[in-house]
Amino acid sequence: MKSICFHPTTPSFSATTSSNHSLSSDASSSTAMSFSDSSIDRCIEDAQALIHKWNPQTSAYAKITSLFYDDKSEAMHYIKCVNQLHKAMHLLHSHQNPLSSQKLILANNLMQLAMKRLQKEFYQILSINRAFLDPESLSTVRTSSASVSSTVSDFDVEDATAPEDDLRIAVDSISELEQVSTLATRDLRSIATCMISCGYAKECLKVYRVIRKSIIDEGIYRLNLDKLKPSQVNKMDWQILDLKIKIWLEAVKVAVRTLFNGERKLCDDVFATSDSIRESCFADISKDGASILFAFPQHVVSKVKNSPPEKMFRVLDMHIALTSLLPEIQSIFSFYSTSEILNQVQNSLLRLSESVRTMLSHFESTIQKDPSKSLAKSGGVHPLTTQAMDCLSILSDYSNVLSEIFADWSPPPKSPVPEYLLESPDSNEASSTMPSFSARIPWLIFVLLCKLDSKTKHCKCASQSYLFLANNLQHVIDTARNSNLQYVLGDEWIGKHEAKVKGFVNKYEKLAWAEVISCLPRNPKAAMTAEEARVIFRNFNFRFEEAYRKQNSYTVPARRLREEIRESIARKMVPMYEEFYMTHRTTVGSVREMTKYVTFQPDDVKGYLANLFFAGINSGSVTTSSSPSLSASLASSPRRQH
Repeated sequence: MKSICFHPTTPSFSATTSSNHSLSSDASSSTAMSFSDSSIDRCIEDAQALIHKWNPQTSAYAKITSLFYDDKSEAMHYIKCVNQLHKAMHLLHSHQNPLSSQKLILANNLMQLAMKRLQKEFYQILSINRAFLDPESLSTVRTSSASVSSTVSDFDVEDATAPEDDLRIAVDSISELEQVSTLATRDLRSIATCMISCGYAKECLKVYRVIRKSIIDEGIYRLNLDKLKPSQVNKMDWQILDLKIKIWLEAVKVAVRTLFNGERKLCDDVFATSDSIRESCFADISKDGASILFAFPQHVVSKVKNSPPEKMFRVLDMHIALTSLLPEIQSIFSFYSTSEILNQVQNSLLRLSESVRTMLSHFESTIQKDPSKSLAKSGGVHPLTTQAMDCLSILSDYSNVLSEIFADWSPPPKSPVPEYLLESPDSNEASSTMPSFSARIPWLIFVLLCKLDSKTKHCKCASQSYLFLANNLQHVIDTARNSNLQYVLGDEWIGKHEAKVKGFVNKYEKLAWAEVISCLPRNPKAAMTAEEARVIFRNFNFRFEEAYRKQNSYTVPARRLREEIRESIARKMVPMYEEFYMTHRTTVGSVREMTKYVTFQPDDVKGYLANLFFAGINSGSVTTSSSPSLSASLASSPRRQH
């Protein structure tokens, strides 16, 4: 405990409040008018009696008993006596005579005993009421209190049959918790104000910092938040890091809204009389825990910088969590001394945004550089299409935050997109508004479709290439319609690409079935010889069987598109063949000759066409080979709704 001597150059005097520092001779004279020598003596005597009564060195009772819990009125009187003693010491210091010096020494010794006692009381109140002053408990009390108030209001107005006993118990329970925490806070504020005004701020803050910092540290520990170094995060397996990110996403809400918010309010209440002290105190007790909490996103970013796209979703989740809490964080850490924490949060948001943009550019580059030369043998949906659209559909759930991330961002001067893509009308339209995320989605789909178009060179024939394009574009459209992509792309975009699917299908039908249809005469009822009829039936049999065997090895995974293609082919072929069959089946000759030359009846053609692509469906609508450039784990990625 420091020694008090009232000289302006002493550490004790310099630790007093600014109002005490600036006491002038005029102020001392003014105070002296109300404090005579006898009043000063009486003040010292009263303080001496009360201070010695509660001196644990001279009283066994005072050693085991708390002043504030034993007699609250006497505790307040104790504070008042100490404050009066402090004023008397200032007056004695201004008198500058031998008698005053002796009294000042006595008062100084009493003040030290009083500060020891108040420091002990301060510690006891903080320790004994730890549960009631816990940020989580205080938050629960406030929330429950508001809920009970609402229930009471509803009961009074609407529900006269509510269980009164249960309601009263709830109200009493909340009231008791509030009363204990309020009284404890009031006592702490009284002691802190007294000690600070008497020049013992350092001793008071030492106790407060030790106890309250331990509560924050314990809270961080209970939230399963570890102090990690970037090197430790970089060495973690993704499964472990993913689990830690999930823990952080839940913990950051509790830490901000309960732990740090509660501590800030308690600190403001206890040290309400001094802005500078409550600022420095809160900064000291919160900076370590806040650093552990808000540094974690930056460590994650360095780990996932060049990772597959599914890891981007975790980065977005962290960005959303910080952004949603940012107003509360700014309010809690509004002091100048906590600006470093705010800077850390802003830097984390900046790094997260940069990481998302980098990962999305990497995703685009991955599509363009997909090395897979394999093509679905059945002409179905390519793995690149499935994985890319899975990623984009999940990204559309994050469209709000992605729009913010890309709002003020411009693409690099040298785009990695090949020149033949940039010359496309679609690409020009997208690139004109590239910073907007809603424009990047159709751009990425366009890049995907161009990559798929380049893969058609591996198709066996032209008809398969158009069926391949139709299948993949239909998968893109179906994915869009069944996700939030429909709102990002819009009906116009979807309608435009549905028309492209129909164009691909028309070209497929012409290339795959034109020779079959061309075997039939334009006028099926036209007269002809038996030999002419036999040639037409023989050609139709051969062409239809050849086309069907080849086309049935392909697949159309989308049921609706599959039915549309079947029906379209049937409309163009079956009526014409049926009319020719009914007109010329007898023209070819006898029943034996019909059996020889006529292989398919009209119902047979209908049946075959109705089962078209059946073999491809059984063999699997989508190839199971994995693309080395896009991870198949997208299927297990978390989906969010925003």
